[in-house]
Amino acid sequence: MKSYKTKIFSVLCAAMALGATSCVGDLDLMPNDPNTITAGNLTPEQYEAVLAKCYSGMAVSGQYGPDGASDISGLDGGTSQYTRGIFMLNEFSTDESKWIWADEGVFDLVTNTWSKGNANIFGTYSRMYVHIAICNDFLRLVGNDEKFAEMALEARALRAMSYYNIVDMFGKGGFVTEADAPGTAPVQKSRVELYNWLETELLDIVAKMSDAQPKYGRVGKDGAEALLARLYLNAEVFTGTPAYDKCAQCCENIISRHIGSGFQGSGLVENYLWLFCGDNDVYMPGGGDTNEILWGIAYDATNTQPYGGTTFLCAAAYKTVDENGVYMNCEDYGLNQQWGCMHATPEFSDKFAAAPEDVRWSMWCKEGNGFKKENTKFSEFTDGYAVVKFTNLLRGDKATGSMKVGEITKYPNTDLPLIRLADVYLMYAECALRGAANTAKGLQYINYVRERAGVPAYTAIDLTLDNILDERCRELYWENVRRTDLVRFGKFAKGYNWSWKAGVPEGADFPEYMNLFPIPSNVIASQPDFEQNIGY
Repeated sequence: MKSYKTKIFSVLCAAMALGATSCVGDLDLMPNDPNTITAGNLTPEQYEAVLAKCYSGMAVSGQYGPDGASDISGLDGGTSQYTRGIFMLNEFSTDESKWIWADEGVFDLVTNTWSKGNANIFGTYSRMYVHIAICNDFLRLVGNDEKFAEMALEARALRAMSYYNIVDMFGKGGFVTEADAPGTAPVQKSRVELYNWLETELLDIVAKMSDAQPKYGRVGKDGAEALLARLYLNAEVFTGTPAYDKCAQCCENIISRHIGSGFQGSGLVENYLWLFCGDNDVYMPGGGDTNEILWGIAYDATNTQPYGGTTFLCAAAYKTVDENGVYMNCEDYGLNQQWGCMHATPEFSDKFAAAPEDVRWSMWCKEGNGFKKENTKFSEFTDGYAVVKFTNLLRGDKATGSMKVGEITKYPNTDLPLIRLADVYLMYAECALRGAANTAKGLQYINYVRERAGVPAYTAIDLTLDNILDERCRELYWENVRRTDLVRFGKFAKGYNWSWKAGVPEGADFPEYMNLFPIPSNVIASQPDFEQNIGY
């Protein structure tokens, strides 16, 4: 399946420049290539290429290379890549990871001391809206032409993902669709208004999408409905009104399309670690095996080379030799570059301590590898366990779940899961515990996840909210849901502390208004009618 190549064409509605002062405020985006193909001279066979830009807008930063011709001017193309930006906001701000390099604004995320002028917050917000603009332009291009109806549904789903991220991380945001003329100034919508639009939009997309598996690397019905389930799971946070019953129904719909294959007939991949290796494309939609990855981003070492995506998740975790003599050969993980700049907190490590046999814990580097659990100096790579969830290794023996070294490359071939079936099972279990779904099914579903990891099944007495939150941490770490989960469980700002939370070595509470990130100051400056989030 790796023969599929993400095509990055410079087209109007594709190659976008975004000035740091004008920001995304008016979404008045201009092509950065004077030789751009415009809608007026686009040939029919190029429509697919334009759609590919909607996809590649989530995979790479621009038109070529890891930081070449970025879609956003004035911002570092590496750090402002789509999923890297989300990771910095949703993972650095929690107990799951700490970044040791003194990059601009990153320590503020790591220590929960950010402000409305933080460059990484601005970059992430901007990236969402550039992606929305690209999808809007594609939808204007195809209009109501039935020949492109399926592609239009995909573009709408991709846009919905970006609007979901705005709702989750920023609450309110500017709103523009294909119905608005290019350059139309957006109207700022409240969190509830954006939620209501997203619900309606995703319900329509899901209803119209085929049950068939999409092409490799594309989003289909499972991915769109899983995003809808995630929206419903967080409805009480987003709107004040819970929708766990609706979330559970979406989960049941998805599960019904996967039952019968994989681990214990659950639809889960037999070996957890294989979901995050260099040939995990077989588990993607259209990949040809057990498609646990319901929505993912396709990467390969030749055609998609970002400083974000899985390059970031792999390289940041490895460092061969440091001043203490720690040996951690990046080539043992299938890569020939290493950054050695991201590691774990002791609180994160403690989530696994009671079950050392947990396979999800097996690729961590601990004391035997020269690392310390304590995170007293998070700027030192070995001060905190190393986490090696993502690799460029290949699947090995099926019986043992082993992995092997294949071609060693600078950029990984590893695809990036956005939503997995395991998440759907855990969402249902949470809904059951919150009184909105069948408890016996919820127990069965969480046990599929646990038993696949090699740990004992839960009994009914074990099915508590705290245990579900911890299980989500163990199963879904580094998959960009941790902050969202902690907010939903009321444990982000207060109620649970971890090392360096609020800039304090032992951790401390911070104000609850920081459950949302600020609307970047550049956006407010360019759109004075936009309101800032409370507290900022």
